[in-house]
Amino acid sequence: MIRVCLVEDQTLVREGIRGLLQLVDDIEVAAEATDGEQALRIIPESHPDVVLLDMRLPGANGLTVLKTLQASGSLPPTLVLTTFDDDDLVLEAVRAGARGFMLKDVSLEQLTNAIRKIAEGGTFIQPAVTRRMIEHLADRKHDFESFDEPFPLTERETEVLRLMAGGYSNREIADSLHLTEGTVKNHVSNILSKMGVRDRTRTVLKAIELHSL
Repeated sequence: MIRVCLVEDQTLVREGIRGLLQLVDDIEVAAEATDGEQALRIIPESHPDVVLLDMRLPGANGLTVLKTLQASGSLPPTLVLTTFDDDDLVLEAVRAGARGFMLKDVSLEQLTNAIRKIAEGGTFIQPAVTRRMIEHLADRKHDFESFDEPFPLTERETEVLRLMAGGYSNREIADSLHLTEGTVKNHVSNILSKMGVRDRTRTVLKAIELHSL
């Protein structure tokens, strides 16, 4: 059972998400918070497998929650629920340790698939969010650590990178490209090394900056 902490201030949205997740056998809402200050108390206490985090919260916003928990070493895998006007916050959330991003109008199947991937240690960026960031970041630079001029990727590494941007897990990439999961892990490791970044999310954002997607 994947235990989720739901952080959302809008009652209707929070109750809607909770009600939908109650229809799923392997996911349960183990804790809820309605503002940032409450989230900072409840998340460490409840030890969830995944946090569903709204960025626009009263009191401490989602970004403050991420940064505070990351600084204390108590940040669980976190999926940010965003809207199209949250571009800058999404970028900051990457730097603060968020593992995934989804729009609030996703289907239950999309949401649960993302929760499972993040609970398994993966990352997830919804393609609609990726497209939005491509438009928003075309002429902007990120300030997280990376190589200004990364080493060029091979054709196969580029294929793997595009699937990473779609939120695919290593196993799904392996199935799609007819490779072993071990081979995909090696490709992902090479991509991170060539980009000079430390995780998959920053790899995708660096690729967006370089117009590689």
